[in-house]
Amino acid sequence: MNPITRRDLLKAGMAAGVAGAGLRRAAVHAAPQSGSAAAPLSAPPIADVRIGFVGVGLQGGSHVENFLKIPGCRITAVCDIREERTDWARKTIAAAGHPEPRAYARGPRDFERLCETEDLDLVFTATPWEWHVPVMLAAMKNGKHAATEVPAAMFIDDCWALVESAEKFRRHCVMMENCNYDRPEMMVFNIVRQQLVGEVLHAEGGYLHDLREIKFERKDEGLWRRAWAMKLDGNPYPTHGLGPIANCLDINRGDRFDYLVSMSGPSRGLQAWAAEHFPADAPERKERYVLGDVNTSLIKTALGKTVMVQHCTNLPRPYSRIQVVQGTKGIFQGYPHRLYIEGRGTPHQWVDEAKARAEFDHPLWRELEARAAGAGHGGMDFIEDYRLIKCLREGTPTDMNVYDAASMSAVVELSVKSTGAKGRAMDFPDFTRGKWQTAPKLGIVHV
Repeated sequence: MNPITRRDLLKAGMAAGVAGAGLRRAAVHAAPQSGSAAAPLSAPPIADVRIGFVGVGLQGGSHVENFLKIPGCRITAVCDIREERTDWARKTIAAAGHPEPRAYARGPRDFERLCETEDLDLVFTATPWEWHVPVMLAAMKNGKHAATEVPAAMFIDDCWALVESAEKFRRHCVMMENCNYDRPEMMVFNIVRQQLVGEVLHAEGGYLHDLREIKFERKDEGLWRRAWAMKLDGNPYPTHGLGPIANCLDINRGDRFDYLVSMSGPSRGLQAWAAEHFPADAPERKERYVLGDVNTSLIKTALGKTVMVQHCTNLPRPYSRIQVVQGTKGIFQGYPHRLYIEGRGTPHQWVDEAKARAEFDHPLWRELEARAAGAGHGGMDFIEDYRLIKCLREGTPTDMNVYDAASMSAVVELSVKSTGAKGRAMDFPDFTRGKWQTAPKLGIVHV
């Protein structure tokens, strides 16, 4: 496992077109090409969505199984560097009664051949983080919509490359943030849309998850995820906590992220875990990490709202995404999930999630609960996949668009820069170029 650097990515050609994009920034970023955030990218409806899947490992394999249960889509091509995984995907898809897909397993860049040769509507990538951007750029360049696991990009230049490509080729570029579709988060969004907590003034989210054992596995994510901790000190994985609260704050749809300040504590967790679980001569004992075990970032929006987003994956702790939405008339707070609305119930006392859900459950969960049962991450993965296919089939804007993917992924580089500069404020680029002020807000959707 080698540490990841931007030089490595550029040398490997993994940020195609990004270096040129940096030189074009003054000329290109000043004005939109063919897209507009005021009318989010949409495309003609697709009756039967043909999907090419790049990366069919743990999370990718879960998505493959979801799509097999969703009407109106077919996986016609699969790509992975491990032939045993493309073999698994082909057999699984055929066993579900679909034609066996073509397999691409000639190496790490065989996705380019897939994008160039296959007649597809959508390319979906569930690869290690550094491959998300090159897969999506290849897809859009070859006339396909693109969807990716999170985060969409690790560098701001790559965020711009995605925006410019989506606008130029008029293709969807969707970051598949599954936590936007978890039941408590969707309930909160439903409550916010009913204005029951008043104007939302502050929100908090995070990704607090003990991943030490996973990071040190000699398979799956352990083969690549730990390397980022050797190079980046900031928040490398912000979107799980940030996505749902950004929806409640109407980010890119009436407001936008303006600037960020960030700081990290010491790096101790991975070193301690390696010392406890590996012999003295193991290569893991020689690794040195720079990622602070706890990173905290504060974001100010253009309208003055505040956001706290936190990252902690190297220390022992129960799982949490924090999930706080504070309004002028009430508050929701997660882990454990509870609600308080002024004028309802007992003053100064929480209402627990079960009671709140009985009244405020999002209709999409009521309507899809049975079909989502057994799917990844408690069913939210199925619902996000269902929504993507539904939007493509109906020709409507996707729930998240390329501007959302870029603005949330930009937290990675901005947090690293702010942390390295003693918490100095870092400005967010306006990926919408001002169109956030008139973009339509997200609504409550049904099956």
